[in-house]
Amino acid sequence: MNHRPENTPVIVGVGEITHRTKDLEQGIEPIDLMAGALREAERDAGAALLAQLDSLDMVLVRSWPYPDPCGLIERRLGVKPARNVYGPSGGESPVRHIHEAALRIARGESRVAAVTGGESRYTVEAASKAGVTLPWSEREPLQPTPVAAAFLHEVAVAHGMFLPIYLYPLYENASHAAWGQTPREAMAESALLWSRYSEVAATNPYAWLKKTYSPAQIGEATAHNRMIAWPYTKHMVANPLVNMGAAVLMTGLGVARELGIPEERLIYVWGGAQANEPRDILGRDQYARSHAQDLVMETILAQAGGDASAFSMLELYSCFPVVPKMARRTLGLAADARMTSTGGLSFFGAPLNNYMTHAAAGLVRALREDRGKLALLYGQGEFVTKHHALVLASKPPAPDALQEDYSVQSAADARRAPVPPVVAEHAGPATIETFTVIYERDGRPNRAVVVGRTPAGARLMARVDATETATLAQLTSLERSPIGSRGEVSKGPDGLLRWKASA
Repeated sequence: MNHRPENTPVIVGVGEITHRTKDLEQGIEPIDLMAGALREAERDAGAALLAQLDSLDMVLVRSWPYPDPCGLIERRLGVKPARNVYGPSGGESPVRHIHEAALRIARGESRVAAVTGGESRYTVEAASKAGVTLPWSEREPLQPTPVAAAFLHEVAVAHGMFLPIYLYPLYENASHAAWGQTPREAMAESALLWSRYSEVAATNPYAWLKKTYSPAQIGEATAHNRMIAWPYTKHMVANPLVNMGAAVLMTGLGVARELGIPEERLIYVWGGAQANEPRDILGRDQYARSHAQDLVMETILAQAGGDASAFSMLELYSCFPVVPKMARRTLGLAADARMTSTGGLSFFGAPLNNYMTHAAAGLVRALREDRGKLALLYGQGEFVTKHHALVLASKPPAPDALQEDYSVQSAADARRAPVPPVVAEHAGPATIETFTVIYERDGRPNRAVVVGRTPAGARLMARVDATETATLAQLTSLERSPIGSRGEVSKGPDGLLRWKASA
């Protein structure tokens, strides 16, 4: 992409707010967290940027959905950007917003752009439990059914498989079997990785949990760290009960110099890549890897010169361990590589769609302290579905580094094998493609859900009831993965298929 040098996009300011209080009267609603974060970003830049704001992207808010969020933020700040966009859902969306803002600046369409988001689920949940009505801005009613039910296969919905905590383990269990790991080895890798994420959160002033957890504290199921969905314990799961806001301010190199922002404060957007998996979890060719993630990581690696050691800092999205574990293998990173600047969604906190805005802020601060280095910002959304990554740097890119067309979708699609048909009826043998076990709050299994393949190659989903202790024991063996093992499928009294391990 050819652009004038003065239009080279740079991040000039970042702001974060973490508001912890059990006093409901002191709770801050998301729109005010965003306004505060934008003011913090302006202070960080050291220049009066908000008055010149012409483009605003707002990350979708879940904890307090507003009818007119962009209008609210404009009134809070006294600004009226020519362009304001309320984004769609997705954990990767802040990365996309930053990338698109960089392209608009490079084309000369924007002078000052902002990306912001905020969530107050900690206060909202506390108020709900206490029966307290929060005196906040008007909100829209809650959705009566999970959003994912609209695009997942009816078989998955019938089995209750529409929550992230139930679906990510399908990739976790399939991938570690493909890597030749035993479940014990895979859980140890996850626990060690998450322990390192917690170390970063412990030193981050904006983190929700400022505590280092040992691998044993993360990986071992206890009364305080219950198993939620095999093989994930509570400490391996994103924590959305936070009050957080974050913002990024961007402009062109010429404007930054005009405003007197020091060169050492400028962080450059070199380029990026994006691709998606099919939204329906049962409409994918396999669960041992993500072709979309692979292509995004490979493209980003090429942009950095072909060697992941070029990245002195990384943020690999961390809603569940399988996501960064897959990404670091594609990148060729060592198992002990530091893969977060922020602390991860379990320990820093998971402000729903907005975590990557905080991650961008963390990388910006780190790059300012380590001049001449590159950083990788990788976000992921839905259920290993949407993937977007950026190369950030504290040094200018090559003139043609930022490309207008950053999608690698066609290449990802070309790698996919044929998708098996999904059947709701089957009686007889089938093999396990992947699975998870879902647990009660007291640690007892509620049920397992198996994705299987029939002898004819069709895909099915079947339930294992809590009474099937022998089958559950096989599924949760630490020494041997059940992936590929045979079982018998029959119809249960509720019309759903049941799975039973072969003797």
